[in-house]
Amino acid sequence: MTIQAHLESLEKKHGVLEEQLHHALTSPSMDDSLIADIKRRKLRLKDEMERLRATTH
Repeated sequence: MTIQAHLESLEKKHGVLEEQLHHALTSPSMDDSLIADIKRRKLRLKDEMERLRATTH
């Protein structure tokens, strides 16, 4: 997998997590630990995307 393809895959996963987070935040029955987990996973993906972008420039 090329770096660009990997980056695109991470961006898609980040978008899915963004949708899950939005749903969790608008649903009154969602557990705070689930919301925190989604935020952590989004942050890890964002960090990895930034690292990959830094290596390509």
